[in-house]
Amino acid sequence: MNDTATTARVLERIHGHRTRFDARFERYFDTLGDRLDVPAASRFAPRCLELLRELSMRGGKRLRVVLLHEAARLVTTEEPPGLAEAGLSLELLQTHGLVHDDIIDDAPLRRGGPSTYYAYRDELPGDLPAALGLAVLAGDLAAFLSMQVLLEAEVSAELRQALLAVQIRTAAETVTGQMADLERDTLGDPDEDFLHAVTEFKSARYSILAPLTMGLLAAGEDPAPHRERLHRYARLVGISEQMHDDYLDLFGEAAQVGKSTGADLRAGRRTYAVNAVLDCASGSDAALVEAALGDPGCSEATISRIREIARHGGADRRLRAEIRRYAGAAGDEAASWAPYWRPDAVEFFRSLPLWNIDRLERVEAERETDGTAGAAGATRTAGTV
Repeated sequence: MNDTATTARVLERIHGHRTRFDARFERYFDTLGDRLDVPAASRFAPRCLELLRELSMRGGKRLRVVLLHEAARLVTTEEPPGLAEAGLSLELLQTHGLVHDDIIDDAPLRRGGPSTYYAYRDELPGDLPAALGLAVLAGDLAAFLSMQVLLEAEVSAELRQALLAVQIRTAAETVTGQMADLERDTLGDPDEDFLHAVTEFKSARYSILAPLTMGLLAAGEDPAPHRERLHRYARLVGISEQMHDDYLDLFGEAAQVGKSTGADLRAGRRTYAVNAVLDCASGSDAALVEAALGDPGCSEATISRIREIARHGGADRRLRAEIRRYAGAAGDEAASWAPYWRPDAVEFFRSLPLWNIDRLERVEAERETDGTAGAAGATRTAGTV
């Protein structure tokens, strides 16, 4: 995908996927109140639906939707029945995950606005247990709705069952990944293999593997013979993307990332970026990082100092090199799909992992040259795909 015209056509196609999906998502929420019975006298139930709608429609890369549609294009240029419902299901499960992640992380911001948990805290300032309970239930409702939308898809019973089986299995695996994510931070010094396992189960399987599998199913392709190659691709892309997200949490700015930065350090999360900083720090610098790790009151000045330590020790450059290495391996994996599927769709999956990395490296190169671009510029170009 080196040709500029080809890249422009692909970007236009991606934009089309997103635009059509967002319109469909709006229609889904517009009619949800008519199709979901709630207690007539309840104020909390309608408010829950409002908050789920606000979070669901408030941005996001829609990577799952793009992958879903492009996976179908591996087989056909037509949009097969069931694809729209699969997209709704994937994004509703994403909403579920975001709501619960923000409870676990005690995160006030998500996608440039208040997290569902903090919205409830603001609305019920004198009743924290009720706010917590409502946020948990909101996340649960999004998960159940993600299954219901597949059951309502106007497709064959066989396809409906196959799509639902993928989504249920994926949801269960994602919960175990969240458990491993919490376990990671109790280990003190988790090794890279454990970080990779957390990434695979918490995000790669539902953000990448599930859309690929469901897209092929909707297009009439049996994904079973291809599961290993799809799994390898999902894992490699997932690791690269998680490293990218961890990088932005340390080196980005809240206005561009859409949530608080430095959150991983304050929460004591042993992410790829945090481990990279600890690996390059020594003496008083290492002591400063360790003291900040898990301190919710860690100041912005301290976070800035840790960024300086990381850059001075080369942690940022090494982490970017790892991001690129995994993205390149994912591209190589996708290139091996050529004997099985349509060439232009294979090329999309080969090139996709490298796009964000190229943009990030260009901005960082500018920052290192003149000191003006900074990590804020990096976040402006991140998340495009």
